[in-house]
Parts: sequence; structure tokens; C-alpha cells
Amino acid sequence: MDDQDKQPRRNSARHSIIARDAAALAQLGHKQELKRNFSMISMLGLAFAILNTWTALAASISLALPSGGPSAVIWGLIVAGICNLCLAASLAEFLSAWPTAGGQYHWAAIVAPRKWSRAVSYVTGWINVSGWVALTATGGLLGSSFVCNIIALLHPEYVYEAWHQFLIYIGFALLALVINAFSTRLLPLFTKAAFFWSLAGFVIISITILACASPNYQSGKFVYGQFINEVGWPDGLAWLLGLLQGAFALTGFDAVAHMIEEIPQPEIRGPRIMLWCIGIGMGTGFVFLSCLLFCVDDIDTVISSPAGPLLQIFMDATGNSSGSVCLLMFPLVCMVFTSTTLMTTSSRMSYAFARDRGLPFSHVFARVHPGLDVPLNALLWTAAWVVVFGCIFLGSTSTFNAITSASVVALGVSYGIPPLINVLRGRKMLPPRRAFRLPGPLGWVMNLVGIAWTILTTVLFVFPPEIPATSENMNYCIVAFGVILMIAGLTWIFDGRKNYKGPHVNVEGLEQGKVGGIEAVLERPIDDESKAVAESRE
Repeated sequence: MDDQDKQPRRNSARHSIIARDAAALAQLGHKQELKRNFSMISMLGLAFAILNTWTALAASISLALPSGGPSAVIWGLIVAGICNLCLAASLAEFLSAWPTAGGQYHWAAIVAPRKWSRAVSYVTGWINVSGWVALTATGGLLGSSFVCNIIALLHPEYVYEAWHQFLIYIGFALLALVINAFSTRLLPLFTKAAFFWSLAGFVIISITILACASPNYQSGKFVYGQFINEVGWPDGLAWLLGLLQGAFALTGFDAVAHMIEEIPQPEIRGPRIMLWCIGIGMGTGFVFLSCLLFCVDDIDTVISSPAGPLLQIFMDATGNSSGSVCLLMFPLVCMVFTSTTLMTTSSRMSYAFARDRGLPFSHVFARVHPGLDVPLNALLWTAAWVVVFGCIFLGSTSTFNAITSASVVALGVSYGIPPLINVLRGRKMLPPRRAFRLPGPLGWVMNLVGIAWTILTTVLFVFPPEIPATSENMNYCIVAFGVILMIAGLTWIFDGRKNYKGPHVNVEGLEQGKVGGIEAVLERPIDDESKAVAESRE
């Protein structure tokens, strides 16, 4: 009888929380249209599936090995992890104050001076939408690469053709679209499975390769201290360029912000998930990379292997092609999860921006399908761009790589804009009472470290990976990112400055501290810091 009494109480409490969250979202100018189906674990699973740090690090290990060697691979991850934690903590403050799917562009609109608010918000939104749409293509790219690597290992006579990988890439995109469109109610279970599958793969692979490679390990000096420079840049710059592997593997932690309208108690849970996914990624990535490097036979063979670096290391450890392919099934399935969750998040970002009339044909992309409970048109928009990027890959792999690199730069820039504005305005723009708050000096330090990291990685990502630079190895990322900025500027001139009004925040609620996660001060008078927030909006 007691259990029967508890269940209705739990349901009543949940409905009460969801109703309160819907009211808080209304203060931010938006109606609750998406279902809050995600739990803490399922949303953490989504965020971690997108970072997929240990898999991303393993798949991109050939980027850092010639540019700094094992020392850049291992310690570059730690540097990238600490700096990204600072950046994530800076954004977590905004998320706890204003938990809306718009994320960075919404926050930039609120904290920027009124004169520049719409323009800054609009450009931030376009950068973020572009970054997420392009990043969605990386899931299918890595997944299709794994499949081609397996074929190359098992069939040495196989001759690679770009259209082979293109068809597999399209398969990943279509699978992600179908899951997102027709199984939205199952997505929380899907992302839970992604989280536990990834952790299980990390543990099983780490133990297996260490056991199989015993006792033929590399030395600790090699794994944690070996420096290699085969890129032609000065040693210090070569090592810094090796940081990009870690930066790439920890990009996308803002996913929880764009999914925040689908989880109860977003002002509390959102910041925790944002920080936990980076912490878990950094920890698993450090251990996994250490295991891989202890089992490497020859660095040059790993870098140049037609089977790819990860599969080659598995071969070095196990000496068995069938066993290596079985181990690769873990990261391969992870890429199915990653492709799906990337499309989920990208569609929510596009939906949120369209909801504020930031995209052309916004009324189309802002619709939520009444039967499927998903922004179906935004999903189709994302999937269409993924296919377009795949067609570009058919014609030019360097152009496709530039687009995916530009996506990482774009997301990094969008991460830095809200905290930069807040710092320039004396860190006085956030509501004083919020669920997550960085205390005085710590807040300044973490904000400044995060902003500096954004500037550093933005500059490094546009460097040619090696010199002398040629048309083949040139980094065209700056061109692709320039196109993003040009599109944002042109759409602002011809459409945005007339139609984009920015997020419709309840100004009275904002001044009173009545938005997002600050229910505790609903009835309290405005204090000095709250007045400063309101006055500085003028």
C-alpha cells in the first residue's frame, strides 16, 4: 500500500517540477513545446556520446603523433581538458541562469549592450548553427572511416575509392535521421545505452590490449615524455599544434544547453552534466591513450597504416586481425550513437534559432511535428546539409576537412563570446542568485583562461599542419570559417536587421532575477547587483 501511495506522489512531484520549468521557460520568451523526457543519466549519455572523447582521441591520434609525439598526445589532452573545464564552467553559469535551447546566442543577447545586442546575438547564432550542422558530418566521417579501415585490413588487395566511403557515410546519416524522427520517445534509452556502451568499450579494450601486448610494452619515458617533430614547425609551435587533437575530442560540450528544454530541473542538472562530460572524457581519454601508447610497436607504421592508426595499434597489441576487428566494433557502434546524438543536438540548435527568427524561412524550421514531438523540418535541414557535405567529400577531401575543422573553430568562438562580454562588463551581467555560481576570484580566473583558450585554439586551427605548405596540405579552415562569417553578415544585412528581434525575454522577470534557475529570489526585492544588470542593459 505504501508503494502504491508513493508512486502518485512521485508523478505529482514530477508534474509540478515540469510545470515550474515551463513557467521559467516562458519568462525567457518561449512556450514549452518539446517533452522533458530526459533524465540526468540519459542527458549525460547524450553529452558524452557527442564528445566520445576516448574514441575521438584514438581516431585522430595520427594528428598529434608527428606534431609533438606521445607527450603532445597525453599532456595535450590534460591541457585541453583543464582549459575546456574553465570554459564549460563559464558557460555553466549562463546555463543555470537562463536554461534555453538557444544557448550562446540567447545569452549574448541578454548580456551585450542594448545597442549591439541583436547583431551580436545574430552572428553568434549563425556561428553556432553552422558549427553544429558541420560537426554533425564528423560522426559519419569517422564511422565510415572505421568500416573502410576494416576492409583494408582484411583485404590487402582492396583499392579505396571515395564513393565507397561516401555510401557508408550516407548510411550513417540516414540511420541517424530515422532514429531522431521516429524514435524520439526512445532517445533517452538510446543515450543511456550510448553512455554505458562507451564506458564498457573503454574498459574492455584497455584491459584486452594490455593483456595481449604483455610483456612487450613501450617505456613510461616514451609514453609520457617522448617528443617528435616531423612537421617542420619550430618545436614549441609543433607541440602546440598537437593540442588540437585534445581540443577536437572535447568539442561539443554545449550539447546539453541546446537540449536543456528536454530535461527537468535544467538550471541544476544542466551545469553538472556540462562539467561531468568533460571530466569523464578527460579521465577515460588519459587512461585509454596511455594504454594505446604502451602497446605501440612502431610510431611511423601507426601513422601511415592503410588500416588506420587505431586498428593498427590493436594489431600491434593482439597480433590477430579478427580480434582487432572485434575490438573496433566498440568505437564503430559508438560512432552510430555519436552520429545520432549530433543530429539531435544540431536540429535543436537550428530549431531554437529559427524560433527567434534567425534563419531564412524560420516559420518552417521552428515547427514541432505534433505527432512525432520533434522539430522535423530542422532535422531534415541538418540531414540535408550532412548529405551536401558528403558530396563535397566526393569531390575534394581537403575541402571537406576544412569544413569539419571550421566547425570546431566555430563552436569554440561561440563558447567564448558570452563570457568575454561578461568579463568586459565586469562580470556583473549574470543574475546574482543562480543554481551554479563561480565565486569572485575563481570566476575571473576561469573566465579568462577559457577566453584565452578560445583565442589560442582559433589561431592554431588555421595553421597549416606542416611546412612547407602546399596546395595538398594547406589548411583551408580559415576559408571555410570566413564563409560562415560572410553568410552571417550578408543574412544580417538583407534579412536579420529587419526581422531578427532577438530572444523575447521578460524584462521585468530578468531585472527581478525571475528567469531560469532563480526561483529562490522570486519574491525578494532587487539588490544592488540586480540593479546593475538592469541598468547596464541600457
